[in-house]
Order: sequence, then structure tokens, then C-alpha cells
Amino acid sequence: MAKILVVEDEALLARKVKDWLVHEKYIVELVANGEDALGLLETYEYDAVVLDWMLPGLSGLEVLKRFRAGGGTTPIIMLTGLAEIEEKEIGLDTGADDYLTKPFAPKELSARIRALLRRPREFTGNQLIAGNLVFEVEANRVLKDGEEIQLLPLERALLEFFMRHPNQVFNQEAILDRVWKSDTFSSTDVVRTYVKTLRRKIDTQGQESKIRTVFGVGYKFEP
Repeated sequence: MAKILVVEDEALLARKVKDWLVHEKYIVELVANGEDALGLLETYEYDAVVLDWMLPGLSGLEVLKRFRAGGGTTPIIMLTGLAEIEEKEIGLDTGADDYLTKPFAPKELSARIRALLRRPREFTGNQLIAGNLVFEVEANRVLKDGEEIQLLPLERALLEFFMRHPNQVFNQEAILDRVWKSDTFSSTDVVRTYVKTLRRKIDTQGQESKIRTVFGVGYKFEP
């Protein structure tokens, strides 16, 4: 049974959404502000999040930004009264997986949740964000502290792989299989070399590397 976090400050709508999703056999937790939502997302695992854009205090968009920046990959549907295409673009580019404009039919919400739950559990939006790093997928460029950094094609591919799989440990053979083309004859030594050069370009002096070596196992990307 999937566990859904609903973040909505309009009491009547929040109760309506919760009652409907419970009727649809989901486990539902309900909060009314961004601070509580972010605290729960940082502490517990959810299968999907229904997140209102306009919240008291910390906005839904800011919750989304911080959650994605911390490596969170849980599917998120944004709820909003904003219908302008520019607002939708902002939400989707920030990391929302779907977008539903108020008012909406409860059946449409549950259909969208079912669609999200069928997707692989990794973020596939237009931006991948990890702290001071932003990978603009469509533009195929990487920003560090707002400035573009120059990466070789395989360095970008390796970084994208890491950013799409935060906090997961991969050995060198697995990385070679997932990042390098199948018709190449590279060894695991080339993985070590590219990890080393990538660290030099993305890390900040005086801070620990985002690409952590797990001795005897492999590597883990920690946003």
C-alpha cells in the first residue's frame, strides 16, 4: 500500500484530498505548511507527494527546491491555482514530476498518482540539483555556484549518472556498464581516472567531495 504525503493549507480541500486517497486505499499523511512537510520528507520515506504551491511560510516551490537539492527523488505533484504556462515551467524545471491546477477532479489526481508510482524511482526532470551543482539536462551543461564548468562528454555522463542515483553505492564494474558504451573495451581503471578528474572540477576546496569512496565497494554520490 503506497504512502502519500499531502501538503495543503486549505483545510476543506486538504480533507477532501485525504478522504479520497484513503478511499483509494492509500496511506495518507497530511500537513498544512512547508516547514512540516520538509521535516517529514527529510525523515521519512514516501511513495509520492501532493504539494501545494502556495503555502504559509515556506512555499511549496521552496520545499521542492530544497528536497531535490538534498537528493530527494520521491515523485511530486504540484497543486496550484496558477494556470500560466510560465509558472508550470518553473515548477517542472525545479523538479516537479507533474502539475495539477485547481480546481481538479479527485479521480484525475489519483490517476496521476498511479502514473507516477509506475515510474522508476529516480528524478527525470529538466534539472538535476545537488547543493551548488545544477545539471541542466536539455542544455547538457553543468553549473557550479551559478557558473558553467567545462566537462568532457564522459565526465558529464558520469556526473549525470551520479546525480540521478544519489546516496546509492555502485562498484566500478556497475558504473562502467551504466555509463560507458557497451562496445568499448575500457577497464575499471578508467572509472577511477574519470572520478578523480570529475572531483577536481565539481568539488569545492576545503569541503568533502560529493563523490565519496566506499572502501572495498565503490563510489557513492552524496549531495
